[in-house]
Amino acid sequence: MDDEQLAERFEANRPRLAALAYRMLGSPTDANDAVQEAWLRLSKANADRIGNLNGWLTTIVAHICIDMLRTRRSRREDPYDERLPEPVITQDGTDPEEQALLADAVGVAMLVVLDRLTPAERLAFVLHDLFQMPFEEIARILDRSATATRQLASRARRRVRSAPVPDPDMTRQRAVVDAFLTAAKTGDLEALVETLAPDIVLHAEADGEFIHLRGARTIAHRAIAFSFRAEFAHPALINGTAGLVVATEDEPIAVMAFTVVNDKIAELDIYADPAHLTHLDPALFN
Repeated sequence: MDDEQLAERFEANRPRLAALAYRMLGSPTDANDAVQEAWLRLSKANADRIGNLNGWLTTIVAHICIDMLRTRRSRREDPYDERLPEPVITQDGTDPEEQALLADAVGVAMLVVLDRLTPAERLAFVLHDLFQMPFEEIARILDRSATATRQLASRARRRVRSAPVPDPDMTRQRAVVDAFLTAAKTGDLEALVETLAPDIVLHAEADGEFIHLRGARTIAHRAIAFSFRAEFAHPALINGTAGLVVATEDEPIAVMAFTVVNDKIAELDIYADPAHLTHLDPALFN
């Protein structure tokens, strides 16, 4: 196999590998780094000796991702779950690579739960439940028995079930988010509460802090306090679901990811830390 053929086969696998890495790492940037590292390893390997290139690449990316997760966890000074996964923000006309990242409705709420798993639990769940890899193959990656790997995936699955699943109808999602935005702009507390599930959860990153709130009225009061920024909000897709980006002409202010379940907002994840907004494409805020 010559270099051109090898590159073509790798590029055919890239969207799938990027989707796997994003679910493992919760960051498109890190996912792209993992996929690029896989290409570097492939380019140095004897490709003619690789019988199943697709499987080989999946295994390599899985190894890279779990090493990155373990390194990330060992370096964190804050609690491991006090972070939000990096969102995929798009407008209409999502390109094929972004579509692969967003396949199977991997919403921010689900990624938040995945981020709370141990690296081994996350790998076992993602590879088996989302990518249908047999436990025997996953066990070799983790250097554990197949039975132990099944237990890891089972524990992960129980936790992932706690994540709210967005309504599939984008029009209805957008109607709820629009109603939330209208109520915030007008300062109508009761109308705002009406858009929220009673046990809604809010996660927010702002100015280096991680904020966790629960309850419709608590969150509605907070939204009213920041209603002066609502005029700068406009719609976007956040991980394939209805969301908002908030920005002035000079700078991004926030990204708001809504998880709408049964026509109510069940989870709201807000990115308002300037350090995490600077890498975003400015065109998304225009």
